[in-house]
Amino acid sequence: MNKPSAIVIGSGFAGLSAATTLADKGYDVTVLEKNEQAGGRARKFSSHGFTYDMGPSWYWMPDVFEDYFGRFGKKVSDYYELERLDPSYRVYFKDGPEDLPADPEALYAMFDSIEPGSGAKLKQFLDEAAYKYEVGIKELVYKPGRSIMEFADMRVLKGLVQMHLLTSMKAYIRKSFSSPKLIQLLEFPILFLGAMPKNTPALYSLMNYADMALGTWYPKGGMHKIVEGMVSLAEEKGVKFVYNSEVLRCHYEGNSISEVVTISSNYKADVIVAAGDYHHMEQRVLRRESRAYSEKYWDSRKLAPSSLLYYLGLDRKVEGLLHHNLFFDSDFDVHSKAIYEDPHWPEDPLFYVSAPSLTDSTVAPEGSENMFILIPVAPDMKETEEIQEKYFQIVMDRLKSHTGIDYRDHVVFRRDYAYSDFVNDYHAFKGNAYGLANTLSQTAILKPKMKSPKVPNLYYTGQLTTPGPGVPPSLISGQVVAQEIEKDQLKRTA
Repeated sequence: MNKPSAIVIGSGFAGLSAATTLADKGYDVTVLEKNEQAGGRARKFSSHGFTYDMGPSWYWMPDVFEDYFGRFGKKVSDYYELERLDPSYRVYFKDGPEDLPADPEALYAMFDSIEPGSGAKLKQFLDEAAYKYEVGIKELVYKPGRSIMEFADMRVLKGLVQMHLLTSMKAYIRKSFSSPKLIQLLEFPILFLGAMPKNTPALYSLMNYADMALGTWYPKGGMHKIVEGMVSLAEEKGVKFVYNSEVLRCHYEGNSISEVVTISSNYKADVIVAAGDYHHMEQRVLRRESRAYSEKYWDSRKLAPSSLLYYLGLDRKVEGLLHHNLFFDSDFDVHSKAIYEDPHWPEDPLFYVSAPSLTDSTVAPEGSENMFILIPVAPDMKETEEIQEKYFQIVMDRLKSHTGIDYRDHVVFRRDYAYSDFVNDYHAFKGNAYGLANTLSQTAILKPKMKSPKVPNLYYTGQLTTPGPGVPPSLISGQVVAQEIEKDQLKRTA
């Protein structure tokens, strides 16, 4: 009997996860990747002796990665070495920096030093967040979002009540904390979920548990080591990769896709998994009658932010920075509104700086430093060279004011990355960097469906469908779609 076959379009975390899981279930899997290497937004590049992770730089929820590799009888340590960062990261406020210690007792003491009595409140806050994490990450995110009956289990129903789904993060945090600093620290992890704290369910305090309790880690060699490990495992399972192979259109037999057409060849398969941009597949690759959603629907979706990025190589070591650094020395609410409520280029932006070579000497030449700067901006904000230069000067001025060093004098390599790059490289809808916002009206069954309602053998995975944005959710998304494909196949053969 011939093995069932699957085409996976895209090799980001969701695509790699789906491909490997399907191969493990007995499918003959081919991954078609538009770009020259695997990883999607988690690609890497090297220049002038510097190596850069192009996308994700925070390693949170280590248990999700261990669980993924464990499903195949492997361990994370079979593929890369992890180091826990301590302090986890540094936050620059208007009056100076605060470091987030990895040790819980030190963290409580730090909160107490900013707002007396807040250490005990943080402990209670994280205890509640731990329950949300246990139910949310262990159960809810593994639901495919195909039916409301997925949530009929009594433990899940009880969990929905205890997880404050109808309370906003803004109200939930302010119930216990009044210091603007502490509020910003607790709201920071949801900044990239795509909505203001007042519109984000307090369920997502589970992100604070991931941040403060489970810790911030770093895979030696960079985040792309995760991708390399996943590709190695996929190939071990028999997955075939074809790079520089953008999917342009499909051929059909009845309502089903019989063949996908790339720039260089055609590929037949029983099942198609779209692991790239959902909107692009729907609106640009599928024929009109096969589309489940209209352009009006897509335009009504709330997206997580896009980003303006600078990859810098410095000919000196940095001072005054840690591996991860958040600059909240401007108005947090004003910048958030510029992203989510009144989209425009912010005058005085929040930004993030990563200097991974402080932890890992292999990503920069000796005596030099690798620096990555990210400014979150609203989706669909089209950059110009003037805008890129303007914001480069803004962040360099702010770095100088905090560290006393003008790093502009030491830049030996610079690459900018913005809206047009996200669109060109990933077909990212409106140039988004992080997928669909996790608002209550875009959660679980209210997200774009994982299984196409119009094309029987077409499935979707990744950050625009269930469970949502982020590396761990994308990793889970690929596993869930593979499980759904297997269940549907069993129903057909029963």
